[in-house]
Amino acid sequence: MNLRRLAAVWHARNLEFLRDRSTLIFNFLFPLALVVAFALIFGGQPRPVFKVDVVAPTGSALDPALHPFLDTRYVDFVQVEPGALEAAIRKVERHQVDLLLDLRAAPRYWINEDSPKGYLVEKLLLESAAGRARRQPVTGAAVGYVDWLLPGILGMNMMFSCLFGVGYVVVRYRKSGFLRRLSATPVTALEFGAAQILSRLLLTVGVTSMLYAALAFFVPFRNEGSVLLLLLVAVAGALAMIAFGFMMAARFASEELASGAINLASWPMMLLSGVWFSLEGAPSWLQAAARALPLTQMLEAARAVMLDGAGLRDVLPNLGWLATMALAFLGIAAAGFRWRVD
Repeated sequence: MNLRRLAAVWHARNLEFLRDRSTLIFNFLFPLALVVAFALIFGGQPRPVFKVDVVAPTGSALDPALHPFLDTRYVDFVQVEPGALEAAIRKVERHQVDLLLDLRAAPRYWINEDSPKGYLVEKLLLESAAGRARRQPVTGAAVGYVDWLLPGILGMNMMFSCLFGVGYVVVRYRKSGFLRRLSATPVTALEFGAAQILSRLLLTVGVTSMLYAALAFFVPFRNEGSVLLLLLVAVAGALAMIAFGFMMAARFASEELASGAINLASWPMMLLSGVWFSLEGAPSWLQAAARALPLTQMLEAARAVMLDGAGLRDVLPNLGWLATMALAFLGIAAAGFRWRVD
């Protein structure tokens, strides 16, 4: 090994990195943004011990004046719309919520008699002043963390495969001059993008299906719904994320910058789309931002099918949103696609 040649290459690479100002700025901003995001999500006051859904009278906010129990510390009270009462009861059955309190007319509450945390939070309710309410016991098996986490892990794997498998490759094609030669043919940007999307779609859905089959063989998990509907959700989600990756790579010429931008897009999705934890109880603006992400829509539909046995009509809004995003991303990418580096 020649140390002089090694030092020369090392020096040249350092200069190349320093001269790429956009990549240099990104390497400073991305860790900063990541730390700030974690601080916003996990920082602040001590986290609640119990989670209680509350149905309040129409037009009323969650205030201790409605019921003394609402003044209990270390309980996360989440207001539920009256129309979502059935879904809230299902959460109690699945141990996703410790107690459901309905404060309309004659107060009543739902408690899962098999839930240890539900037993404790009921004691707090009954010991609060004027805490009498009609008891509505429910039963149901808890949704295990593996059951809840499995769609998130598969979805996260699909996200990285879609974004990097299309975005990074397209930038490499552009940098190597392959796209420049391809531009001399009759192939349009839309045709090129559609071919890339279909190729990556087949690979991503095929690999995910094999992973699902292998996990079903080795790890018991819940799936109450149709496997075919779950496959349709996976196809719609993959299409939206592949189109998103293609849109991001439509104009980038630097592989380092493309990789950084894709990471910048994928990390918020991984943190906010419910891969590891639910955002229920988070600020409403954060939940709204998370629901705009394709991974959120895909995981919401997948969990509805697997955990609640949802049908096509139940997940149709999610599928429609994913299809709309896929078409929008592909249209933007085709309109601004750049064949050459310069």
